[in-house]
Amino acid sequence: MGELLAAARTSIEQLVGQPVESVSGVRAIDGGFRVDVEVVEVSRIPPTTDVLATYEVDLDAEGEVTGFARTDRYYRNQTRDA
Repeated sequence: MGELLAAARTSIEQLVGQPVESVSGVRAIDGGFRVDVEVVEVSRIPPTTDVLATYEVDLDAEGEVTGFARTDRYYRNQTRDA
């Protein structure tokens, strides 16, 4: 699982050109996995006003990216309902 998460982090950083802040979820899907990652899209001062985004990254069983999509965008200090 660690290798899959590392592959998702590396791939999304390369695809969107921004650093991954964290992995917030992973679940099995047909033929692979879907990983949710939080990406810092805009760094600001103070950091509480950074703009972050959630991306879903679909991986096959070997850890290759088969798709990705931004599913949310928010300020770091924004309260969100789960």
